[in-house]
Amino acid sequence: MDSFGSDFSSNSSSGKMDTGTIMEQVKVQIAVANAQELLQRMTDKCFKKCIGKPGSTLDNSEQKCIAMCMDRYMDAWNTVSRAYNSRLQRERARI
Repeated sequence: MDSFGSDFSSNSSSGKMDTGTIMEQVKVQIAVANAQELLQRMTDKCFKKCIGKPGSTLDNSEQKCIAMCMDRYMDAWNTVSRAYNSRLQRERARI
């Protein structure tokens, strides 16, 4: 990640970093980390659930199980995310 540090170069002649740019870069990094975590958790859970005997290929039942497991996991993730975001918005509206 050598380029990560260079992303925070100064944007003005005074040498100060643009706070808005830094915040956007941090948000992108957090989104990438969240996506990676989602993919890793989904892979771990669905592999454990669907693959009884690992081999070089997946049979039809394993393929179907993986597909359905991933669909259910994503549906659950999206439901929780929507509920969490809704709650955050309600809390922000109170302030």
